[in-house]
Amino acid sequence: MAENNSKRWYFNRQINLSVLVQLVLLASLIVGSWVNLQRQLDLLQHDVTYLCQCQKNFEAKLESLQVKSISYEYRLQAIEKHIFTGDIVDGAF
Repeated sequence: MAENNSKRWYFNRQINLSVLVQLVLLASLIVGSWVNLQRQLDLLQHDVTYLCQCQKNFEAKLESLQVKSISYEYRLQAIEKHIFTGDIVDGAF
């Protein structure tokens, strides 16, 4: 029976200073990583917000160019119509 008892594992219920230091360091690493992730998420949110604003500005400029393009298209069609019908006299429109 004595041989059987010697092969068992026992928990040592004492907390060493090194275990306590390791636990504190592990906790500080977890908290530091969480803070770092929060900071990176904040920066990412700022970048995405800026990107969305730039996209809105680009869409507004593109819409303005589209309106001008349609306007110029109608003007060119009117000029071509007058050229082909002979309404332009002496180069004046």
